[in-house]
Amino acid sequence: MRNLIAVPVIVLAVMLQSTVIGSIKLLSGFADLPLVMLAAWALQEEVDTAWQWAVATGVLVGFLSGIHWLVPVVSYMVVVALARVFQRRVWQAPLLAMFSVTFLSATVLYTISLSVLRLSGVALSITDVLGLLALPGILLNLLLAIPVYAVMRDLARWVYPAPEVE
Repeated sequence: MRNLIAVPVIVLAVMLQSTVIGSIKLLSGFADLPLVMLAAWALQEEVDTAWQWAVATGVLVGFLSGIHWLVPVVSYMVVVALARVFQRRVWQAPLLAMFSVTFLSATVLYTISLSVLRLSGVALSITDVLGLLALPGILLNLLLAIPVYAVMRDLARWVYPAPEVE
């Protein structure tokens, strides 16, 4: 049951990303719902399947996107790693951890994507990428962070119920 819940959640997040969320743009930047979802899921204390979710989501996003499939897989693994570090260090302030993980992981995603595209021979101006794509995208990710965190916290409490104390 706990592992099976990942399939509809990941598929729904990727479908929403490719249809609704991806069409909401600020300049040329757009939010990355799967990234924010993984950050929120990995920040939950009781969750032990975050790494599997990262690989599955990365493969699915890599299959649907135009960039090499390893970019989302590696980026989403970094999301989970950052979330696990912040979960241990900033456990008193979960929303601060969510904002920090979202900001840092989106920065890593854009850096890896830009590096892969530049190595592929695509001529991109770093200032244009930062000003038109990365910063607006990070802002939109931060706007998604609170509602996605609330949904993923409730999902984690449903999937991993607390033991009853007698």
